[in-house]
Amino acid sequence: MAFHITRAFAFGILGNLISFLVSLAPLATFYKIYKRKSSEGFQSIPYVISLFSAMLWLFYAIFKKDATLLITINIFTFFMQTGYIIVYFVYASKKDRILTAKLVLLFDVFGFGVICLLALFLTKGEKRIAVLGWICMVFALCVFVAPLGIMKKVIQTKSVEFMPFSLSFFLTLSGVMWFFYGFLTKDLFVAVPNILGFLFGMAQMSLYGMYRNYKKKLPTAAEVEPKLQELSEQIVDVVKLSAMVCSHDLIITPAMINFNMGTEKAEDDKDVIKEETKV
Repeated sequence: MAFHITRAFAFGILGNLISFLVSLAPLATFYKIYKRKSSEGFQSIPYVISLFSAMLWLFYAIFKKDATLLITINIFTFFMQTGYIIVYFVYASKKDRILTAKLVLLFDVFGFGVICLLALFLTKGEKRIAVLGWICMVFALCVFVAPLGIMKKVIQTKSVEFMPFSLSFFLTLSGVMWFFYGFLTKDLFVAVPNILGFLFGMAQMSLYGMYRNYKKKLPTAAEVEPKLQELSEQIVDVVKLSAMVCSHDLIITPAMINFNMGTEKAEDDKDVIKEETKV
């Protein structure tokens, strides 16, 4: 039994270290947001859900015995996700700010508050731990499912710009470590969701390998030539029309000059007649 506890502690320590790196992985994304001064193309929901999950796991670990390793990593995750949401909020558009504020109020304030009240007043002892464990497991699955939106975007755009490889890699390793920690400590609420975390991490790395060197297909010469020919014909038509207008102006202009000269001469003659009449 002691050997199993030792292995569980080792996997817990490794899980903490790797989850620490997972929490740091979005720093590259938020540095890009800071440089652009815009969060366009990025979503806040993964960080809102991650914050909610960290809060739930902390609440769960408080009532569960020997859960120090769960407490340490989730305290760190809590502060990191809070920082990410603040940065996102600063550089987001008005529409994204409103959406982010609604998500934070819905999940991290109202949702967490309701769960705390229900758990404290309606459950006790092992039943409370079981209820909180089920809730934590469901939302841990939501954390792992959240990147599906990013994976869809990668497939549609064939670009991995919004899916950092480091995050996918450490997410996979984290899933492996926490699965064995939960398995060895007989905590299925920790072990089960990390199976899905491992699978989604592998899927993201596969997508990264498929599209990291993808280049948009350039049109062939056969496709470009007809368009160039059509464009050249349009240019010739414009030139011909311009020439016709110019030649027309050259013909009209002398007549207009003669007419103007005649008008000016008639006006001069009228002035002379008026002067003679006065005399």
